[in-house]
Amino acid sequence: MGVPAAGAGFGSGPTCWRRLAEWQAAGVWDELQRVLLDRLRAADRLDFSRATIDSSHVQAKRGEAAQKSAESG
Repeated sequence: MGVPAAGAGFGSGPTCWRRLAEWQAAGVWDELQRVLLDRLRAADRLDFSRATIDSSHVQAKRGEAAQKSAESG
């Protein structure tokens, strides 16, 4: 079942959720991703040869208006 957050020294569950929300609002995770990618690029350690793009969550536009928009964009 794992170790409860309080038992691991991270505080209570609500404290962990509050901290996560604060970090998300402050942009900590976006900045962390940017820094990590920058460092990996600088070290020539990025390998996208096995990367995939998943667009299953993107709604496909249908109809004439969508076609005209795609052609003009």
